[in-house]
Amino acid sequence: MNPSKEYEVIVIGGGPAGSTTALYLAKRGLSVLVVDGRDPIGTPLQCGELVPSNDEMKRLCPDVPDVDDLFQTPEHAVCRIVPEMHLVTPSGKRLKYNFEGLVLDRVAHDEALVDRAKRAGAEYLVGTRVNKVEENTVTLKDGREFQASVVVGAGGHQDIIRRDLWTENSVNIPVKFEIKDGVHTEALELHFGSVAPGGYAWVFPKDGCSNIGLGIQSKYAKGASLNSYAKKFIGSYSGETRFRGNGALPMSGTISSFTKENYVLVGDAAGMVLPSNGAGITIAMIGGRIAANSIADHIEHGLPLKTYEAEWNRQMGAVMARSKRAFGLGSILFRLPDWIVDLVFNPLTKPFIWRAVTCRPLFSLRG
Repeated sequence: MNPSKEYEVIVIGGGPAGSTTALYLAKRGLSVLVVDGRDPIGTPLQCGELVPSNDEMKRLCPDVPDVDDLFQTPEHAVCRIVPEMHLVTPSGKRLKYNFEGLVLDRVAHDEALVDRAKRAGAEYLVGTRVNKVEENTVTLKDGREFQASVVVGAGGHQDIIRRDLWTENSVNIPVKFEIKDGVHTEALELHFGSVAPGGYAWVFPKDGCSNIGLGIQSKYAKGASLNSYAKKFIGSYSGETRFRGNGALPMSGTISSFTKENYVLVGDAAGMVLPSNGAGITIAMIGGRIAANSIADHIEHGLPLKTYEAEWNRQMGAVMARSKRAFGLGSILFRLPDWIVDLVFNPLTKPFIWRAVTCRPLFSLRG
């Protein structure tokens, strides 16, 4: 690769947000370079690996067009298709819902998305990190420099562009999880209450193992550490541990602006996680496609980059706003005594709780 080569767009970070942005930029015919410090991209695992099926996404995000074109998860990247989700209180009370989720092999999922972007014409530079970004120049740790008309920050909640150029803070919830051998559940489980104050815990079944983890808001943890909550919850499940991981989720919703001069943020860097349920992979991909088309329109036709924010709000604004409200209510409810949480989880409230979790209006004549 010629170290002095210029690109129309450089994307920092090759996860679902960055690779989707690169994919749709390349499909528009633009030259794009993705830089990622990981090799291979997708490692180490940092999440619960759950995404809704395409049919569920069409219900959850009805204003997002061409869902089947965007989400093309290959069979080898799907460990389990699970048709039911349970919301569970500390006492074990369950509210059961029909919900089709795909529990992924997240590394295989991200690698497949990289392959899609490469086939479309995107270039990748992996195993090296960005040292700084100044105007149109991206400088790597090894001293190489690359230029681009637009630079995209897709490096997660610690993205270098977000860190250096944006002052707005997000509420980041730390998470810990393990992949454990054994069959622990046949449903997707979300656990609320004192097991994970201010957040939630999960158990997602895979193929002969489960992804088990939780995230908390430290300010509601009464001085106890995330490690102590993780040890108690994850340790309550039997089985040998295949993998231990950790990460963080931005749970305060999207930031107020995704663009600044010739810089664009996407995915976790822009807060593109639904606070009420932690969904981030598919939401980041939605944002990546919108960002790519707005950047292409900017480069090819001179349209302002701000069209990205307008289109995001058209497709996802209402969903995100409802999710933020639900998270705020949940943060109050799920730090109350467990007996109150048990009382609230009942047949009468069941449909309203589900509407909150899935970011739909609490009161609506529609399904």
